[in-house]
Amino acid sequence: MPGGPGKLGKPKKVRSFWKELPILVIIALALALLIKTFLVQAFSIPSDSMQNTLQRGDRVLVDKLTPWFGSEPQRGEVVVFHDPGGWLGETQTSDSGPVAEGIQKALSFIGLMPSAEEKDLIKRVIAVGGDTVSCKRGGKVVVNGKPLDEPYIFPGNTPCDEKPFGPIKVPEGRIWVMGDHRQDSLDSRYHQNLNNGTVSVDDVVGRAFVVAWPIDRWSTLPVPSTFDQPGLGAAAAMAPSAVGLAGALPIVLWRRRRLIAKARAESEARPDRLTADC
Repeated sequence: MPGGPGKLGKPKKVRSFWKELPILVIIALALALLIKTFLVQAFSIPSDSMQNTLQRGDRVLVDKLTPWFGSEPQRGEVVVFHDPGGWLGETQTSDSGPVAEGIQKALSFIGLMPSAEEKDLIKRVIAVGGDTVSCKRGGKVVVNGKPLDEPYIFPGNTPCDEKPFGPIKVPEGRIWVMGDHRQDSLDSRYHQNLNNGTVSVDDVVGRAFVVAWPIDRWSTLPVPSTFDQPGLGAAAAMAPSAVGLAGALPIVLWRRRRLIAKARAESEARPDRLTADC
């Protein structure tokens, strides 16, 4: 009958929580894997080489997104990178039992723990491609002629007294890295037999931007102000300028010769015109 009450369908049966749980877990794992692969990954600090900026056992979050857009490591950043070859030496594997190993593998798969198989290091970028870096005993680290003021160095350490180096010209596409705990860091200084101690930017996983754990250690990892001093990047910037100057010089000389020739021609013709006007 028109206008009468219509038939009501049977109410849908709501799935139980336990039936929904596997779907939620799969979605959560997929999102975590996506974040780990393209956005952010957690790393645990295994040594004292970055004290006091980072302590052994700290968990840092590493930005993996910006390198996908062509961003390269900059001076002063703390970066995680794959072992360029022999930096870590022979690492001993600890027998923690099958259960603990299974948990670590599961957590590392989604980015909540570092993988036991991966060989990664964390250091501070001191110089980038095109820079010249050096350090003499009793002096400071010098980049492109500018000495660095390094308040982040571990108290009591010197910039490089135990291992002076340079000057070293960092090739394009590579970086020179050092630990903040200079007396306890086998960094670029100790691997100059391989690419002068420099690391390829292709080996860089990303920039560590925050200490996320433990809670009482939470802090960001900004670039120290010494890397913003005027003229620090001047040497690297000179190359494009020099190329531009070299290309412009012939044009300027050619134009100058034309102007001189034109002025001569006008000066030679001017007396004739004056005589005719008289």
